[in-house]
Amino acid sequence: MALSAGVLAATATLGAGAGAGAGAAAAATPTQADPHSGPGYGSGPASTSGTRDRGFEDCPAPSELPPGADPARWRCEAMTAVGRLTLGRVDVEVPADRPLAITFAEGTVDGEFRQVFGAMAATPLRVRGTPLSITPRYGGYSDFESNDERRGELDLTFRIAGPGVPPGCSMGSAADPVRLVLLETDPPKVVTPDPLVVTFGVADNRFAVPGTSGCGPLGPVLDRALRLPSPAGANGIDLDARVAMRAYGEV
Repeated sequence: MALSAGVLAATATLGAGAGAGAGAAAAATPTQADPHSGPGYGSGPASTSGTRDRGFEDCPAPSELPPGADPARWRCEAMTAVGRLTLGRVDVEVPADRPLAITFAEGTVDGEFRQVFGAMAATPLRVRGTPLSITPRYGGYSDFESNDERRGELDLTFRIAGPGVPPGCSMGSAADPVRLVLLETDPPKVVTPDPLVVTFGVADNRFAVPGTSGCGPLGPVLDRALRLPSPAGANGIDLDARVAMRAYGEV
């Protein structure tokens, strides 16, 4: 089934039964992942107002840092990223004027590295050849501590929007998100020392993409049209990231 033909046919088919579809969609709408405390978990909102101008405004408040954290020893990191994303048959570009934006805090408590997620902002990305768009959303888990094996980990879901698509329809869900394990493709380069700004490249082509969730009767059609679920090795993300860092005494 061609991607555009399948989606358009599904929209037309559902038009006759919109009432039943809406009810099914409401019952199946996924909820946002519950926030967790401790290293690697985030508690911030998933915003859809992505813009490179958000700066440090989404930094977690000092009161949101873990008990025992000394704000003077913590910093906020505001990252924007552009590049390309492939999910099954979906192939979209994250353009420079609408980057992904992620903000989080990091520091130590009793010598142990800790993180607090702030927010993720993104705008809808149009799926070429279809009336659909997808919007990346925070999936409830992140770990941005780098090591020799990876640059960081991040869970995402992807909201699907378009004619006849019910609210809450997405690729992946809070219970079954897309787990990215990002590898470094370009080493960090310092852009400015004060505030500290660095750039680097990351990619992952080993992750799997689950089927759709919360899409009501349109779900099976979207799964076929988008070739979901998509196994590991059939998907990819390649990003150029820019991160600004600021100590909490300066935020």
